[in-house]
Amino acid sequence: MTRNRYMVSLVLLTFFVISLLTNIINAIVPDIISSFRVSLMAAGFLVFAFFIAYGVMSIPAGFLVERFTEKPVMIVSFLAATLGSLSFALLPRYNVAVVSLFAIGAGMATLQVAINPLLRVAGGEEHYAFNSALAQLVFGSASFISPRIYSYLVLNLTNSSSHQSASLRILGRLTPADLPWASIYWVFAVCALLMMVVLVLSRFPAVRHTAEERAGSLDMYRSLMRQPVVWLYFVAMFAYTGCEQGTANWISNFLHQYHGFDPHTTGAVAVSWFWGLLTLGCVIGLLLLKLFDSGKVLVGACAGALLCLSAALFGPAKVSLIAFPAIGLFASVMWPIVVSLALNSVVEYHGSFSGILGTGIVGAAIVPVIIGRIGDFAGLRTGMAFLYLTFGVVMSVGFWARPLINNATLSLKKAHPETAV
Repeated sequence: MTRNRYMVSLVLLTFFVISLLTNIINAIVPDIISSFRVSLMAAGFLVFAFFIAYGVMSIPAGFLVERFTEKPVMIVSFLAATLGSLSFALLPRYNVAVVSLFAIGAGMATLQVAINPLLRVAGGEEHYAFNSALAQLVFGSASFISPRIYSYLVLNLTNSSSHQSASLRILGRLTPADLPWASIYWVFAVCALLMMVVLVLSRFPAVRHTAEERAGSLDMYRSLMRQPVVWLYFVAMFAYTGCEQGTANWISNFLHQYHGFDPHTTGAVAVSWFWGLLTLGCVIGLLLLKLFDSGKVLVGACAGALLCLSAALFGPAKVSLIAFPAIGLFASVMWPIVVSLALNSVVEYHGSFSGILGTGIVGAAIVPVIIGRIGDFAGLRTGMAFLYLTFGVVMSVGFWARPLINNATLSLKKAHPETAV
């Protein structure tokens, strides 16, 4: 199969922009609370608006791609992101933010469904595993960079000087003086608009979807939903995404509220390192999965995350500052392990099952709201203690999972070279 390096680069760039827009909300939560004078639950509802779009669009996006092909769907997705970003940049209000984040989330969810098959075809099936890993690294790097861009904009727009660059001066005129953090949505609007232009000018290869990539029929979904194991894995995915966003979303606010750290600098950096270590942990996880059974790795990772969570919630300031990002290191292997165990636990309809698992992303929408609700009544520390439950649910998978195919380890290959997968 001929490799299309330009298209691979375009897909990787798309991954970067998706991540840039997706994970910034974790860093700006303290600003949302202080600027709009809203409760913790109301701040969590903004995260809900964004990630509920992910859950709602995961299955429909597959049908859209099959009906209209990748290019027009991607263009419309970036149009939604452009309009969403621009609406909040022009009218930085809480109610506008809710609609804006839903529009951006819907666009990003649809993009993720469209670009994975495109990456397989453009890069060649024999390189798909490598390119997928590279895409995750690119995704993680944008998550690491995004809070730092926010920090840079806030600090430079707050402390303006005559030596500012032209772009900063323009952002300063466009953004209300009391909401410098909202300037990042002008940046997002420009990024999404530029991606639309690039996509319009690009030639796309024809994509034939594999069984795993097809959205599937309604009969397939009905068949899967009759199986208890499907619901168990859906709950596990719900819990994992809740763990991820429930942690990242409240890091900066917790550090500010309990330890007095500046959310524009120290808080933003802590969020950045959470995503950075989440990416780095994927590499470590690959090595561990070659040595140990995936279920055992999952249990160990959850135990490590729970220890870090305890240190972050109840430890002194310096410990909390390190422990919160460290949760990302342990959480990094949870998503791929749960997904692989899930897909290896059913005989057929893996594409439809992937769509059901994708809807589990609603956990990222609901858990931060639950934490905020508890936090309004009993304090954010008590609210974040809800993560013990969600991490516990993910850990339980390591005990009850019975996959039809186990992950191949070095020892397994040695003992059963003819059957190891």
